Amino acid sequence: MKKIKLDIVGLSYSQTQSGAYALVLGEVNGNRRLPIIIGGFEAQAIAVEIEKMVPSRPLTHDLFKSFAETFHISIDEVLIYNLVDGIFFAKIICTNGNETHEIDARTSDAVALAVRFDCPIYTYDFIMSSAGIVMENNDLAFLENINAVTTGESQEEEPAEKSSSPKETSPYAALSMEQLESTLQKAIANEQYEVAAKIRDEIEKRKSSL
Repeated sequence: MKKIKLDIVGLSYSQTQSGAYALVLGEVNGNRRLPIIIGGFEAQAIAVEIEKMVPSRPLTHDLFKSFAETFHISIDEVLIYNLVDGIFFAKIICTNGNETHEIDARTSDAVALAVRFDCPIYTYDFIMSSAGIVMENNDLAFLENINAVTTGESQEEEPAEKSSSPKETSPYAALSMEQLESTLQKAIANEQYEVAAKIRDEIEKRKSSL
C-alpha cells in the first residue's frame, strides 16, 4: 500500500474529552487532517521537543533516545498502520545499521519519538479516508495552547489513542443532514478538527443506514 507522509499541524486541549489533548496530523502536500486524542504526558512530551525546551531531568522519551543512541540504534520512520474500533495502531521502524526491526507502539509514543529522532511519520490512505478530515484549502492549524501543554502538570496517561468516533449517542443526532453539513463546515473553518470529526462520523453513519 502507498504510504502518506504526515506532519504535526496541531496540538491543543481536547474540546470534548476532559484531561486529554488533540494531536492533529496533516497530509504533506494534501488537504486532509487526522485528529488523534492523546494523554497529557504524551502531549507534553511532543510539545516540549517541538519547542526545543530542555527539562531539568530527562523525560521518558528522552531517556529512550539516549538509550538507543548509546547502542547506535536510530529510528528510520514511524508508521500508523491500522485503525480498529477507534484505536490507532503504530509501529517504529528502527535500525542498528545492520538489521532493521519493527516495534509496536502507541501512536502518541511513536510521534513523541519521531520528533526527537527527526524521522518521518507515515500512514495509509484507508486510514486517512476513514478517520481524516478534508480541508477546503491547505491552511495549517497552529499549535494552539502549546505553552500550556509544555507547562501542564497532568501526567495521566490514556490507555490508547482513539479516533473521535463516539461510542455513545452522538450529540449531533438531533440535527438534520443540512444542519450537520453546515455545522461541519463551520467547525473546519474554525480549525475545530476533533468536533468536525464527530460531525463527520454522524453524517457517515446516516449515509450508511440509507
